[in-house]
Amino acid sequence: MQSSSSRHQHEHGTDAVVPASSSSDAHVLLPAADLAAVDALHSARAAACACPRTADPDGDGLAAASRRTFLRGAGVLGAGAAAAGLLGASPAFAAGAGTPAETAGTAGRTASLGRWRPDPESPRFTLAVMPDTQYLFDVDRIHPAPMEASFRYLLDPEARVGDHDENIVFLAHLGDVTNNGRAEEYAAATKPFDMLDRAGVAYGVLAGNHDVTGDDQRGRTPYLDTFGPERARRSPAYHASSPDGYNTSHIFRAGGRRWMLLSLDWRLSAQGFEWANAVIKANPKLPVIVTTHEIVDSTAEGEAQLSEYGHQLWDGLIKGNDQIFLTLNGHYWPPGSTVMKNDAGNDVHLHITNYQDRYYGGSGMLRSYRFDLDRGRIDIATFSPWMRELAARDELNPAAAREIELTSPVDYFSVAIDFEKRFAGFAPVAVRKPRPARRMLVPGTLAYWRFDGGGAEGADVPARTVVRDRTGNGNDLAFQQVAGTPAHALTWTADHHPDQPGHGSVVLAGRGNPVSGAFFETVAKAPINAETFPRGFTIEAFFKVPDDWDGGRNGWSSMISRSGTAAEAGKNGPTATADEPVMTLGVSGSLEIQWNAYPLTMDGATTAWSHLLQKDTWWHVAVVNDGRVSKLYVNGCEEGRNPTSRAVGLTSLHKPFLIGGYEWAGATSQVFHGTLGDIRIVGRALSPGQFMNA
Repeated sequence: MQSSSSRHQHEHGTDAVVPASSSSDAHVLLPAADLAAVDALHSARAAACACPRTADPDGDGLAAASRRTFLRGAGVLGAGAAAAGLLGASPAFAAGAGTPAETAGTAGRTASLGRWRPDPESPRFTLAVMPDTQYLFDVDRIHPAPMEASFRYLLDPEARVGDHDENIVFLAHLGDVTNNGRAEEYAAATKPFDMLDRAGVAYGVLAGNHDVTGDDQRGRTPYLDTFGPERARRSPAYHASSPDGYNTSHIFRAGGRRWMLLSLDWRLSAQGFEWANAVIKANPKLPVIVTTHEIVDSTAEGEAQLSEYGHQLWDGLIKGNDQIFLTLNGHYWPPGSTVMKNDAGNDVHLHITNYQDRYYGGSGMLRSYRFDLDRGRIDIATFSPWMRELAARDELNPAAAREIELTSPVDYFSVAIDFEKRFAGFAPVAVRKPRPARRMLVPGTLAYWRFDGGGAEGADVPARTVVRDRTGNGNDLAFQQVAGTPAHALTWTADHHPDQPGHGSVVLAGRGNPVSGAFFETVAKAPINAETFPRGFTIEAFFKVPDDWDGGRNGWSSMISRSGTAAEAGKNGPTATADEPVMTLGVSGSLEIQWNAYPLTMDGATTAWSHLLQKDTWWHVAVVNDGRVSKLYVNGCEEGRNPTSRAVGLTSLHKPFLIGGYEWAGATSQVFHGTLGDIRIVGRALSPGQFMNA
C-alpha cells in the first residue's frame, strides 16, 4: 500500500498505472501488418493460463462492441484491424465468455429498462456513489462495461432485489471520469451516461485532476464539452450551474423533503467559493451533501483527515454552513471517514471512497448510502454490479471473486444521525399545535381527559382537584392518594407527546413495595363505571416513564385499570387470577405494555403484549375491540402478540376506573411512575387513522 505522499504524486502523474487486467497490453497501437503477431500472443497466453472461466475484456460482449466502435470511430483501429481480430479475439483465459446469447441478453435487458421512478416520500432511499473510473477510460485502454453494469443496476429493480436499494434517488460521480481528459476518452465515457439520460435518472458529475488542470476558471475543456451545464440540465434534479459551468447544484426530493447535492470542481476558485456559498444561502432550509474530488485523505487504518486543499474547503465552505452534514470525495485511497464539528457545534461526516487501486481499476464499483429516516441511520455498502453479472454467467475469476463485495469496516458500515435534531438549526420540525377538545370527541366517545389546564410547571396537583370529562358525560376524575405519601407525588407539567392534542400532562411519582403515590379515579356516579362495551371499544393513552424507572419498584403498574377483582366477578377459568383487577392497561417489570382484561364472554382473562419500550420516550397506546377480538397498538402500529380468541365487551362491577392506580385483592398496591397525557375511551372500534396521535 502506498503512502499518502506517494499516492498524491501518483494521482498527479501524466499517465495512470494500468490496472491488473490480463488484457491491458492488448491495446497497444500496431500497424495492420503486425496484427497476426498479436493474435499469436493471445494464443500463447491461452496455452499458459489455467484460470477458470472469467471476464472477457476483449470478447464480443456489449462493452467490447462499444469499445471497438469507439476506437474505430476515433481512428485508432482500421477496418483491417477489426477483421484481423485484435479486439475480437477471445483470450483462452476467458474462454466461453461473451457468447452471442449472453451478449443479446445483456443488450436486450439494457434496452428494455424503463423510466427511472424513485419514491420521493419513502423514509428509506439510497444515494448511489461512483468514484474514480479513470482506468476504464484511458486512451487505448477503453472498457466501459463495468460502468454500464453499474448503471444497469441503478435502472433495473430486479438487479437490486435483496440489497435494500429499491429506492435509488440520485447518483453522484466523484470525478476522474477519464484518465487523461482527452476528447476520445469522453467520447467513450459519454455512452454509459446516455443510459441515465434516456431513463431520466437524477445524477451529478464533477471534474477530477485527471479530467482537468487548474481551477474552475480554466475555460473550455473536453470535460466541459461532455458534462457541462447543457448535459447537466437533462437530470431531473438539476438546479443551477456556476457561470464557468464546472460546479453544479442539484435538488432532489427523498424521504418527504428536499435535499441539495453540490457537485464541485476539483479546485474551486474564489468565484467558485462565492457561488457555492451563495447557492446554499439561497436555499436555507435544505440539508446539503457536498461531493468533490478531494477533501480528505486516509491512513491504512481508514482514519481520514483533511488534505491541504481539504482545509481550504473546510474553512471556506463547509464549517460555516450548518446545512452541510455529509461530504464525499475520491482521489486518494484507501477509503476512510472522519467526523468533525462545524461552527454550529454539529457533526459533519467526511468520507473518502476510491477503488481505482483495486482489481480491474475498481470495476466501476458503487457505494450505496442507504438512508433510513425512521431508524436515524445511513447504511453504507460497497460492491461491483459488473462482477455480479459475471458471477451470474459463471465468468468470475478468483481475483474478481474477492472484489465482488467489499465488507471491511471502511467499506461496509453504518452512520447514526438523528436527522430531526441535526437539521433543527436550519429546518426545525414545526411543533404540532394543540387541538381543541371538541375535535377529539369522535362519535361514540364516552370519556376524554386531558391535563393541559392545570397549574404551573412542577406545581403540586391539589388534593381536591377534579379533572373534568371533556365529553360532558360526567365521567370526571377525582384525586386519590395513598396514606403516608410524601409531597410532590402528583405534579403538573407542560411536557407532552409531540402528537398529543392537549399540551399538558401530569407526573406521577408512584411506586410499589411499599406502595406510595397519588393518582385519579372516576367519581362514584360516573356512567362509565357501569359500561360493559358490548359493541366494542377503543381505549387510548399517552405516557412515558423516566430514566430512573425500575422494574422491581415500578413494574406491573397501570396507566388505566378498573377496580374490582376477577373473583368478585365470578371469573374462575384456567386463565383467571382471583385477586387481579378485571381490566388493566399497564407496564410489566421489563417495560412491556400489557393488556389484561376479563371479557363478558370468557371465564378467564385475555392478554396482549407489546415489544420492550425505551425509557424517557413518549408513547401512544391503544387497545381496540371490534366486538370480537381485542388488539393492542403502539404508536399506531399493531403489535404481533395479540390474542385471536373471541372477546366481547368488558366485565364491570360498577366500580371506578383508576388513572395511574392499580389494585390487588381490592387494595391499592402500585402507583404509576411516569407521565400521563391525554386519555380517551370510545364505545366502538377506531382505526389507527382515527387515534389521537393520527
